[in-house]
Amino acid sequence: MYYDYWGLKKPPFDNVPDPTMYADSHTSMESAIAESLFAIEEGNECVAVIVGDVGLGKTLSLRIIIDSLEHEKYKIALVTNPDMSFIDLLREIIGQLMGKQCEERRKINLLEIFNKLLFETIDEGKKALIFIDEANAMSPANLESLRLLTNMQDDQRNLFTIVLAGQLELARRLEHPKRANLLQRIGTFSRIDKIESEDLVKAYIQTRLKLAGGGRNVFTDDAYGFLWEYSEHGVPRLINKICKLSLKAGETNEFKQISGEVIRQIGERFRNLAGPAVQKRKPRKRPESKVIAEPLEEKPKKVRIEPSEISVDVFQDRRHPIEPAHVIVEPEEKPEAAEDIKTAVVSVEEIPPAVAPAAEEARPVEPVAVEVQKPAPAVAAEPPKPAEEVQPVQTEFTEEIEMAGYKVTINIPFHLIEQAQSATPEHRMKVAGALAAQILKKHSELTSSPSIDPISIWSDIREFVVTRLK
Repeated sequence: MYYDYWGLKKPPFDNVPDPTMYADSHTSMESAIAESLFAIEEGNECVAVIVGDVGLGKTLSLRIIIDSLEHEKYKIALVTNPDMSFIDLLREIIGQLMGKQCEERRKINLLEIFNKLLFETIDEGKKALIFIDEANAMSPANLESLRLLTNMQDDQRNLFTIVLAGQLELARRLEHPKRANLLQRIGTFSRIDKIESEDLVKAYIQTRLKLAGGGRNVFTDDAYGFLWEYSEHGVPRLINKICKLSLKAGETNEFKQISGEVIRQIGERFRNLAGPAVQKRKPRKRPESKVIAEPLEEKPKKVRIEPSEISVDVFQDRRHPIEPAHVIVEPEEKPEAAEDIKTAVVSVEEIPPAVAPAAEEARPVEPVAVEVQKPAPAVAAEPPKPAEEVQPVQTEFTEEIEMAGYKVTINIPFHLIEQAQSATPEHRMKVAGALAAQILKKHSELTSSPSIDPISIWSDIREFVVTRLK
């Protein structure tokens, strides 16, 4: 195993909530553990809360709290996935406190069983503890039902304590005005942050190496600065991940120590993963010749063990070194008869009258601009001006009609009229029907009155458009 190479007895940087690998250099985590233990053992609180961003040690904190307790004094339930109905959640809690599966499924009976179980636990000289990890996954309704459970308390003491641990979303939910009753019942509220400094990161790493059986300096002094940078300034989960892969790289390449350059190369791999999961690709042109795609990175992929320039491959087999790969993209093969295919260019004027209507049916219907306005005085059309004067070209037919008590101006592009004139009557009817439907959809006021038949209005508009398309 890779850790044997470094003289270790077990993996020092596995991302598992192992209390035996706890390093006491994480200040905010130590505070959260201490405050939660106070709420359970001395504070007689009914609710304690631990919040923190991902990868900071909330689950490990719960494990350490549980391991720190005198188990003969408590009955403990630990729920690691509370994303369930409240009935299932209550059945899970009761089952763990009783030590056997709870078969009851009616809520009223479950509440009675839970209340009876609390008093039996007290009669045994113990206290019930409920730990809920990932509490941010709980619904607001379940949080409210959990608050109602806290009403089952004795007049002199709390019969049980709930410890909630979750991401920052949990804090935002608890601060909501609708959950003020639950917020007021929280005895301790702790937040776990990142490891505070580069020196504490160094202490964290050295402590875990020592707990794993290490007795020498594995990392060089310049490695800790890179670890601080690539762990996003002290995220324990990222520290563990980078350190673990670095130890594997060192074993693969037979390094005596892990230098800053090794940490940098490992860290860059995770930094590159922070980009978008799916990238949009531009359409590719068909290659005219063979193209050799060179690697994007300048550093070689082949592992070379040189003090001046180190290239790390974590899982390379030293007995069979792998050379950098070049990808050759072959152009697609053309059909054998491709040279016999000629491109034909046909002018619209050359299309026989019998073919033109079918071609026009495939063309999409152009959008028609419609506006409803008050009647305006008619404007006489001006005679055409000399060709030498540059004038705006009229591109559409415009006419105003009265429909359902409204004045509606309908604009039809001239090119659409020209196309329809050479088409079949059925095609003109389809075009007119589509334009009439657009008008009704855009101007719902035309059919707002219950006494107006929308089909009749649509039919009238269609007939009007058909007469203009002929």
